[in-house]
Parts: sequence; structure tokens; C-alpha cells
Amino acid sequence: MTSIYDFSARTIDGDEQSLSTWRGKTMLIVNVASKCGFTPQYTGLEALYEQFRDRGLVVLGFPCDQFGHQEPGDEAEIRNFCSLTYDVQFPMFAKIDVNGPNAHPLYRYLKKQAKGLLGSEAIKWNFTKFLVDEDGEVVKRYAPTDTPEAIGKELASRL
Repeated sequence: MTSIYDFSARTIDGDEQSLSTWRGKTMLIVNVASKCGFTPQYTGLEALYEQFRDRGLVVLGFPCDQFGHQEPGDEAEIRNFCSLTYDVQFPMFAKIDVNGPNAHPLYRYLKKQAKGLLGSEAIKWNFTKFLVDEDGEVVKRYAPTDTPEAIGKELASRL
């Protein structure tokens, strides 16, 4: 049986990182973009990470350029943007596809575990979020319009 901990991805700095690094932690996995109307959610995601990381939360950002060409930069540009504009401290990964034939295996898994509206597996837009509990179970999928602040209220009772 496949588990979330069986997957790895390339970090924004080019190193391969296993998700088993965060075994026992709650993960919020988000496909992100630098030029999207939802990009200001970086502020809320970083606030969640700061507020709950001592209670076991890690936010994992996966840049994706599949929606309106809103993540056109390379990894260095993305890292600089996130650092300088939003002071992002949570782990960021290299740009990936979340849909289609080249979708990253992690995202294929996440979409099967937590389907979207009307049972759809496809990611509809940037800043779709997946909550993975401390046991590695994908427990919820959030729409891009679900704000980090609203998710934080839910996490406060869970962590």
C-alpha cells in the first residue's frame, strides 16, 4: 500500500526531499503561484506555519505554472519572490505539474485520496490545499478560496 511517506520531491534548492521527513507531523500541502489573485495567501500560510509549527504543523509549497501561466519564473526567481515579498520560511519545492500526464506522483496520490467538488480529481486552480494528518492520512482538500485564516481555526482544534 502506498503512503504519503513513500513520496519525495525536489526542493526549491534542488535537493531530493522525502516526505517521510515529516512523519508524525500534520502537513498542509499547497500548489502555489507568484502571480495569482490568491498569491497574498502566502502571508496567511506563513502565519499558520509560524503559529502551529511547534504543535506539529508543516506547510509545504509546490509552485505550479499550469493555471494561467501564473508561475513563469525558475526556482531561483520563485525563492527570491517568496523570501523578499512574503518572508516565506516554510519548505518550498521545485516547480511541478499537478494535473495531466506529467503530474507529480505526490499530486496524483493526493487527488485520489481527497477528491474535489462533485468527485473531481483535477486541481482547479492555484492554492488548492491538502491536509495530511500526523498519521499520514489525507483528511481534507481545501479550495483555493479557503483562506489560511479559516484553515487555522480548524487546525486550532486539531493540533
